[in-house]
Amino acid sequence: MTLKTSYKSRSSPAKVVQDKKEKSKEVVEELGEPSGECASITGGFGGEELSSKARKTYVAAVHSVHKTYEGACWLNHSPITFTQQDFAHVIPHDNDRIVVTIRVNNYKTKKVFLDQGSSADIIYGDAFNRLGLKESNLKPYPGTLVGFTGDRVNVRGYVEIPTVFGEGEFVKKFQVKYLVLACRANYNALLGRDTLNKLCAVISTTHLTIKYQVCNGKIGILRVDQEAARDCYLNSVALYGRKAAKESHRITEMFPHEGFTLDPRDDTEDLRPQPIEETKAAKVKDKVLKIRSGLSGEQEARLIALLGENLDLFAWAIKDVPGIDPNIITHKLAIRPGAKPVVQASRRMGEENDKAMQVETRKLIEAQFIREVQYPTWLANVVMVRKANGKWRMCTDYTSLNKVCPKDSYPLPNVDKLVDGASGNELLSLMDAYSGYNQIMMHRPDEESTAFMTNQTNYCYRTMPFGLKNAGATYQRLMDKKFANQVGRNMEVYVDDMIVKLAMATKHCDDLKKAFAQLRKYSMRLNPEKCSFGIQGGKFLGFMITSRGIEVNPDKCKAILEMKSPLPVFVKCND
Repeated sequence: MTLKTSYKSRSSPAKVVQDKKEKSKEVVEELGEPSGECASITGGFGGEELSSKARKTYVAAVHSVHKTYEGACWLNHSPITFTQQDFAHVIPHDNDRIVVTIRVNNYKTKKVFLDQGSSADIIYGDAFNRLGLKESNLKPYPGTLVGFTGDRVNVRGYVEIPTVFGEGEFVKKFQVKYLVLACRANYNALLGRDTLNKLCAVISTTHLTIKYQVCNGKIGILRVDQEAARDCYLNSVALYGRKAAKESHRITEMFPHEGFTLDPRDDTEDLRPQPIEETKAAKVKDKVLKIRSGLSGEQEARLIALLGENLDLFAWAIKDVPGIDPNIITHKLAIRPGAKPVVQASRRMGEENDKAMQVETRKLIEAQFIREVQYPTWLANVVMVRKANGKWRMCTDYTSLNKVCPKDSYPLPNVDKLVDGASGNELLSLMDAYSGYNQIMMHRPDEESTAFMTNQTNYCYRTMPFGLKNAGATYQRLMDKKFANQVGRNMEVYVDDMIVKLAMATKHCDDLKKAFAQLRKYSMRLNPEKCSFGIQGGKFLGFMITSRGIEVNPDKCKAILEMKSPLPVFVKCND
């Protein structure tokens, strides 16, 4: 296979002769040692605190942004070809991404994604700081990036810095204007069409090779770093829960429940506990979990060993959730005696909503969360709500049922006390249950009172659904009972948000082991996508907690920081 690309000369013969004379005088530039190395993505909080779905599409959107393109300077160069010899350094692959290593601001920068579908050049997250840049280097950028989905991405600003491709006599160096985002991504930087055109690059995704014209008339070659490309893929799987392809270099069925989301909190990720620093995908046996990337070798080895011993506590699919023993706790409705059952009038539903309801109902049946019911005395309507990511959430209108259920005044923990207790610790581990509410069974006599109607038949819940009046109190009662000896000492719990804390990093695994023991005792399962272990700071109940204490949450003051100065209003008065 030979791919050949060439461009016809647009210059006059005299100009060509002059260019050849100038090229003959050029000397290969000695680059010297790099100032440092930027080897991996280092944080920057994902998606500007957008929802879970928005963060999953946030990075994908800015990878294919479009803005006004001013054209490129096409240079004359020799024919560029790809032959069988270019396969010599390629590991057999199906679709490895074009990820290379270059020099940015004289730093050897790995994990640079070349994207021909993007018209912008981007630096992500803390890679900005790792490249020796400061806030004072940022220049204002008035616009925003717009993705194909219509999502708008705010830009911190831009920097214009030297970028070097190749080595030795194949060096090509020029200034690149990078837009700087606070977006969490699996790359340090992205180079779009503008820079690729300046480089006069021709990319072969089959050969995983980039060839470009050098000023001395030779053809420079960049090879894709396949190890880095695959590492980026594994990290994206760990972060976004994408179902992995069945390939040797990918995780086999890491999250087989993709699209099988039964937890309505999945699109309110900004309210969930989450790390504020870089995490990495750690391979634990045949699975992947998220741990802090800055752990020492001994700490990381001990933590991975502990996670391996307790891998059965993570639910990789809904079938892995056994449910809480009904003898420990169930959710009781305690319907007021004498209350008249209500069968709501059936509401008509559009064709699209009806199809979505059928799909969601099948998921609940497969998960054994609901069962068919006949002759129900209470019957509620289903309301289909479209999420921001285009998927559907099925809600049940329990308004009538909740009116006749007394309020369970079980006390919830004091948020200020929890946040104070969780801050100032050397290491933290954030944990979240897999569809936590549905792990608690309904009180058997109350199951049929949760009945809801569909176009085919009526169903009722076997597990505690969202929307019931006292569901949160029931869950908090379970958690207080489960972690009675740890809450306030080495653990904080607010409903289904769990955080294991300790001021001394050396004993963190010991406390984590005790928490795992309680989870196993009560047969509760964790969601591997939403757990982070061994971190130094995170978001908990909307607060930024670190080893230094409680810090300002930029999202809380974002509106004030971005508030524009008031403008005068001129009113024309008629005499």
